[in-house]
Amino acid sequence: MIRMENLTKKFRLKNGGYKYVLDDVSYTFEEGVNTGILGLNGTGKSTLLKLLCGSSLPSSGRVTRNSTISWPVGFTGFVVGNLTGYQNLRFISRIYKSDYRKDRRFVEEFTELGDYLNEPVKTYSSGMRSKLNFALSMAIGFDFYLIDEAFSVGDAAFRKKGEEIFQQRMKESTVIVVSHSISNITKLCSKAVVLDQAKFHTYETLDEAVEVYKTLGAKRTAAVNRGAAGKA
Repeated sequence: MIRMENLTKKFRLKNGGYKYVLDDVSYTFEEGVNTGILGLNGTGKSTLLKLLCGSSLPSSGRVTRNSTISWPVGFTGFVVGNLTGYQNLRFISRIYKSDYRKDRRFVEEFTELGDYLNEPVKTYSSGMRSKLNFALSMAIGFDFYLIDEAFSVGDAAFRKKGEEIFQQRMKESTVIVVSHSISNITKLCSKAVVLDQAKFHTYETLDEAVEVYKTLGAKRTAAVNRGAAGKA
């Protein structure tokens, strides 16, 4: 379970005002309920995931967790560049009290990075870093996996392997997906929340949430078109 209690996150703007990502939001993510967070670009979906996993602190309120939670899958910022692939793995295995030898076998077989695992991650290509990050999260086995948009790793063959292992993990874990893509949400989730104007809007069904989100998107597109026409 992950519970947000009166959670507020705001950023100070140069003009002295504030940009709110969340404004006094309370919500509980239950294990076994794959939940999508639909939001237009710029609504703060990635910041929300950082709050849930603890890498960012709220301005007020709190997040209570009694489950293990991944870092956002596909986000390479959680891998330390000065450490080797193996050192990153050992550090993460120790934090989550996981079996390093088991995790090492998985990462070696899954990433196919070979001797590069002995090299500092900062020397990796972006594709190699994403493979390592994905393998590290899959090796541990979390109660909740946080997914930031659609994750895409490596070439077609490697992506297929990644999707297969992720489907296996989903049988034992719960996912929270933030996206502006309806197809990503409907593919992975049974429930969705719409993040709009720093508030959570909840609905009885996934289809209802999707329809509300489509309406928000249509309104934004219309506003952009009106603005473009006014400048013409």
